[in-house]
Amino acid sequence: MKQTLIKNIEVWTMDAQDTRFSGWVLLEDGKIAAMGEGEPPACAEMLDGEGGVLTPGLIDIHSHLGLYEDGLGFEGADGNEDTDPVTPHLRAIDGVNPMDRGFQEAREAGVTTVAVSPGSANPIGGQIALLKTAGRRVDDMVLKAPLAIKFALGENPKSVYHDKDEAPVTRMATAALIREQLYKAKEYFSRKARAEDDPDQDDPDYDSKLEALLPLLWGKAEAHFHAHRADDIFTALRIAREFGLRAVIIHGTEAHLVADLLAEEHVPVVCGPFMTDRSKPELRHLTDEAPGLLCKAGIPTAITVDHPEIPLRLLPMALMLAVRAGMDKTNALRAVTSVPAQIAGMENRIGSLREGMDADCVLWSGDPLDITTQVQAVFVNGALEYRRTR
Repeated sequence: MKQTLIKNIEVWTMDAQDTRFSGWVLLEDGKIAAMGEGEPPACAEMLDGEGGVLTPGLIDIHSHLGLYEDGLGFEGADGNEDTDPVTPHLRAIDGVNPMDRGFQEAREAGVTTVAVSPGSANPIGGQIALLKTAGRRVDDMVLKAPLAIKFALGENPKSVYHDKDEAPVTRMATAALIREQLYKAKEYFSRKARAEDDPDQDDPDYDSKLEALLPLLWGKAEAHFHAHRADDIFTALRIAREFGLRAVIIHGTEAHLVADLLAEEHVPVVCGPFMTDRSKPELRHLTDEAPGLLCKAGIPTAITVDHPEIPLRLLPMALMLAVRAGMDKTNALRAVTSVPAQIAGMENRIGSLREGMDADCVLWSGDPLDITTQVQAVFVNGALEYRRTR
């Protein structure tokens, strides 16, 4: 039995009650075994937090970590198979390099969980995986795979295939390709079901692309839609309604302009990156105020830095900018803890500090949203993966 006691700390649970207290947390066999105030229990291995703040490990629900490797060009770029606009059968875990330096830097910034996604070159890009940031073999890091299927609307697929003089070169064609593949998957699923119930019915020929979409149609995986412009966001929701998909809007640069309408849809928005320039026309309404405005409208809002667009080590900085632009501090921290955990359907394992949860914890020297605060220690699955020595 592996135990670690973290004592002399301010515990910020980041759960629905947002409980905060002075006390201790006991980690045991990769889980939070106990936590409380007053005198801590005896433990052979102890870490004195020296009055620092303990929070859940940070979560970025949209990244390309390990798919675009640090310091490499084409050799380390494995996020976009831009030779075919429809690639739902591609799995992010087959392209992730856990040895990439970005994983270490993410841990050192307090990031313990990431969703790793294919890029946005294709209307249907592939399967997203939810990973812990500690490990040397991706199979040992998986929390959920597939977490979601990646879809992309707007300028990215248009520009990629316009240069190739292939479809799609319009928003209409992008949506049409997505619909066509989903209809094929729906029919494929129906034929499989009929064959299972009736021995006289033949199974359809195996199709890896359609097989990959079945968890989506069964409701076991989400549909993550890359969409910046407001009209693209509503195209994503239109498609989701047609096929009964659980949609998540990724980026949503113009989501704050239609926040009242999105609130009626009860759809989560993963906001960001907003620490970047307006590199293309659909980013013209980019603003640090967006996550705060979405939260005020009642929309479940997570924050992403879209690594490597902005390195994951700067995720805490993104929270600070959102707060400076008007976002409530607690909502900002929830945007990288409990909210992305809920979006992923993993709120019973990650995203808050409670007994029985995964022992993913970050010890900060002070308020995590203070620019002078340092990450002192990071635990992933109860193992000390980083300890500040300088």
